Amino acid sequence: MVGLRGRCISVCWHLDSKPTEEKARMLPAGVFLVLSCWVVSLVLGVPPIETQPEQVHISYPGLHGSMMVSWTTFSEADSMVEYGLLGGKLFELVAKGSSAVFVDGGSEKRKLFIHRVMLTRLKPGSTYVYHCGSEAGWSNIFYFTALNESSDWSPRFALFGDMGNKNPQSLARLQKETQVGMYDVILHIGDFAYDMDEDNARIGDEFMRQIESIAAYVPYMTCPGNHENNYNFSNYKNRFSMPGDTEGLWYSWNVGPAHIISFSTEVYFYVDYGLDLIVKQYEWLRNDLEQANKPENRKSRPWVITMGHRPMYCSNNDSDDCTLFESLVQLVEAYNFVLISGVDLELWAHEHTYERLWPVYGFMVYNGSKEEPYVNPKAPVHIITGSAGCREKHDGFIPDPRDWSAFRNSDYGYTRMQVFNSTHLYIEQVSDDQNGKVIDSMWLVKDQHGAAAWA
Repeated sequence: MVGLRGRCISVCWHLDSKPTEEKARMLPAGVFLVLSCWVVSLVLGVPPIETQPEQVHISYPGLHGSMMVSWTTFSEADSMVEYGLLGGKLFELVAKGSSAVFVDGGSEKRKLFIHRVMLTRLKPGSTYVYHCGSEAGWSNIFYFTALNESSDWSPRFALFGDMGNKNPQSLARLQKETQVGMYDVILHIGDFAYDMDEDNARIGDEFMRQIESIAAYVPYMTCPGNHENNYNFSNYKNRFSMPGDTEGLWYSWNVGPAHIISFSTEVYFYVDYGLDLIVKQYEWLRNDLEQANKPENRKSRPWVITMGHRPMYCSNNDSDDCTLFESLVQLVEAYNFVLISGVDLELWAHEHTYERLWPVYGFMVYNGSKEEPYVNPKAPVHIITGSAGCREKHDGFIPDPRDWSAFRNSDYGYTRMQVFNSTHLYIEQVSDDQNGKVIDSMWLVKDQHGAAAWA
């Protein structure tokens, strides 16, 4: 860059030293070069404003009338959100939060400042316009709709896992659908960026910039996957802000008629980070399901839905855990949490495909009936949705799946879900390869929830 600037100065001096007639002949080319140098200098020579907010995203912290706004800067700055109701006075409300320093585990030990501001006393179902930052730099203007926390509400979700910085094929369609208001919540079921820690966490930065176009508009709820494991999942723990106090490894929250549980399948695999995590998650999960199954709670939130990265069952032809007869993730099932607690639906990713299973428990199919398998089934329904797009491309399938595999497809795409009411839940799979075509759909219908439903 110094050489380029020097060349520009040299051209200017050279032009100035020429006679008027020669200067006139040289002027167009000279001016073009000088202007080109000036533009390049602006682009490359001016350092970024390190207090400028970026990577903006929101999440639901599990508290009534609230929303968490998170973002990143590369220098210390105040943490503020200015916001107001859509159609009202712009930025009439101000909320302040705090920032935490995140030092990446890579060789450069890059330092990021992660900002978090909790917005409270929001009006459920109302849309707010906001920006975040400080007087040292503000983000773009975004908007979100505060969650309707009634159990009679019918929330709409986009579900997917395994979306990378490279080849995030589903992202463009998700951006448009999110911004036109098709979704209330995004569930990202593990594996981000591929990988967030790469290039001293710069890949993580770029990925968070990419998903800002959806995550700044609707709550972006997450769970950890195997690609987050480096440095004890530090990029995942620091970049996302989930409910509870477990750094987003496991948590639960209520939305509409559903109680959603996010847990870490990775505690069973990365035991070097602590065997105690298995015990802690076990105790937490047992207690959470006990609370969810209290009659008064199950009445208001009848649907119990889990999300975890690695599936209990799959029919892919790789050597991953779910192809084994006894999966490590099935430890969850072995604890009998799934059956005793009457879990209705289990969402997974990890395999870069889509697969819908018949109701299954212990490798046995428990359909409601031959004609209507998903009407009052006697076991949980499993959905694997890991085909959003990443650098590892697709996974293949074994030629002959087991009896519990109902439908499978390897197109890039994602899943939509709507919890309509206490008895009806709808799921459909979107193929991005086929320009948004719905390639699979199902209604899950349950007149009764909980352990009694399996009787």
